[in-house]
Amino acid sequence: MPLIAKKSTILIFLGMLLTACAPSAEPTVEVDLVLTQSVGTMVASFFGTQTAVYTPPSPTSTETQTPYPTPTLFPTPTGLATATPGYVFYFSPAPGTGSPFSPGVTGTVNPLALGAGCNNAVFVRDVTVPDGTVFQPSQDFIKTWKVENSGSCKWMPQFSLVLLSGTDMGAGDTKIQKIVESGSWTELSVNITAPKQEGSYSSYYRLADSSGVPFGATLAVVIEVVK
Repeated sequence: MPLIAKKSTILIFLGMLLTACAPSAEPTVEVDLVLTQSVGTMVASFFGTQTAVYTPPSPTSTETQTPYPTPTLFPTPTGLATATPGYVFYFSPAPGTGSPFSPGVTGTVNPLALGAGCNNAVFVRDVTVPDGTVFQPSQDFIKTWKVENSGSCKWMPQFSLVLLSGTDMGAGDTKIQKIVESGSWTELSVNITAPKQEGSYSSYYRLADSSGVPFGATLAVVIEVVK
């Protein structure tokens, strides 16, 4: 109901009530004052009640919350790849590579594949005359290698170091003249004479059994002859 209509209804109702209860004589000033105060109190009470009942709507936020992205799960690592056995690397030039000062690291077939029956040998290191050593023409020297008997049989004194390829620098076949047990390390040497002409020279040896059957890793001699 509109507010003005409510006020009119209240005033009419109060007027009828006062008219019915009052004597026929003309109302006094006190009656008008009481009527005015009553109407004011009722109207104030009405507005106070309406204000208390009224509940303003709650504001609606226009912002939208952005959800956090779903974290990405990284796959569980599967184990690192392992090296495949089968090759051993030697820091010496392959036969016919030329200058001893620029040797390449080349893969050599697994020494186990170089065996002859129960005999086999593995190169450990150069003991004397590293690759590229300089000598005078016709100078004598001893080349020594450290090797391991990687076969299942012992080496006999009749076994020898034989020239496989390269320059023949006078060593010939050299007997090892000792017994080397399986799994043991030893040093093997050859007596060499440098060539008379200047240049780069290389020789390659292998062990051989008493029947002359070669076995084991290749042993290199790489030198430079300078006047």
